[in-house]
Amino acid sequence: MTVLILTSEEDVTADLVVARLHATGTPVLRLDPADLPGKAVLSADYAHGDFTGHLSVNGHVLSMSGLRSVWIRRPGEPAAHAPHPSPWLTAETRQALYGMLHSASARWMNHPQNADRARLKPWQLGAAHRSGFAVPPTVFTTSPRLAREFAEEHREVVVKSASGPPPGEPGVALPTTLIGPDADFSGVAAGPALLQRYVPKRADIRLTGVGARLFAACKKAAPDQVDGRYGDTGHTWEPVAVPGRIAASVRAYLDLAGLAYAAFDFAEDEDGVWWFLECNQGGQFGFVELETGQPISAAVAGWLAHRALDRPTAGRR
Repeated sequence: MTVLILTSEEDVTADLVVARLHATGTPVLRLDPADLPGKAVLSADYAHGDFTGHLSVNGHVLSMSGLRSVWIRRPGEPAAHAPHPSPWLTAETRQALYGMLHSASARWMNHPQNADRARLKPWQLGAAHRSGFAVPPTVFTTSPRLAREFAEEHREVVVKSASGPPPGEPGVALPTTLIGPDADFSGVAAGPALLQRYVPKRADIRLTGVGARLFAACKKAAPDQVDGRYGDTGHTWEPVAVPGRIAASVRAYLDLAGLAYAAFDFAEDEDGVWWFLECNQGGQFGFVELETGQPISAAVAGWLAHRALDRPTAGRR
């Protein structure tokens, strides 16, 4: 039984997991959907009530009957590397590839339907509330008046992107920015703005959930630090114990979202409260593992190689 990893060629985090799978003798096939068609070939046959499917990458053939699990890591757009790419070819290739994979009986990390929903920040915050996390007051709005009223109520707020850097512009960074009620909110009318009450923090927390296993790491914040992703705080990531209440909320969130893997970001305040900021269903863990020594890649490889039937299902509420 083979593990299929959908990701780009240059993915150090995936490299860590591939090495773990090789060490345990678990067959693994790696594919960037951007290379299909071209470097990869697929075929799916539905006849006489039976389904057979095959995927060939660099001469290695994977039968859908032998597919153990699928890890959607950082896949490219289907057909992006084709000699003549087009939106139509991307749509056709996505239909063929993911339709075939959905027809197989395999575990997903994470199921595409659940992953798509879990990317939505408004949904994340609602799920976080229901799971028992402490969540800072937040507003998504295109109304300058409502944005100004929110800032006047909370005095110190941050504005940040809900979707991350714009696609196709890797050089563009959108760090979380601290603003006050005297800011110019007129630009909010041009596009939805995400404003959140600022949480003065003593540390950033990255918690990685892999199935039932939880790995938390802490990095002390610099004075008045706003966005822990940018700038050097002079501190490194260190392992930290997961409080029982947080562990229960994480497991409730993963169950609600139907996720097998997720990377949570928290801001720890001076009272030790972990404030939920976001949950990235495909977040990086390589940098945490390299600095802390936590065996996250081993946990991912173990989940992918396992035959358990208790996999998250699509559309779980």
